[in-house]
Amino acid sequence: MHWGGPEFVLWIVALAIGAGIIKTWIRAKHGYPLEDRGRKHERRMRRAQELDGLDDTRKVALLTTENERLNGQVGRLEERLAVLERIVTDPAERTAREIDALR
Repeated sequence: MHWGGPEFVLWIVALAIGAGIIKTWIRAKHGYPLEDRGRKHERRMRRAQELDGLDDTRKVALLTTENERLNGQVGRLEERLAVLERIVTDPAERTAREIDALR
């Protein structure tokens, strides 16, 4: 089989289309929203327009609240990452002792 011809390109296209169909089917099966990038962009633009309609003090309040929420989320993720790093780098017997001590 010659890999440089138009058949190869058609196989690549067919595989990409098949992967997209399978991905959509899995998302639908598990209840995930079936959004494409265009809808995400529309949502972002709508949010920006909503912010444009507000006065500056309200914008600052909303952005401050969102910033606090995101900072808290980052802090929790950093804590979880530190625990995972400690688990990975600690010797196995020490980790097993700590788990047994918790029981």
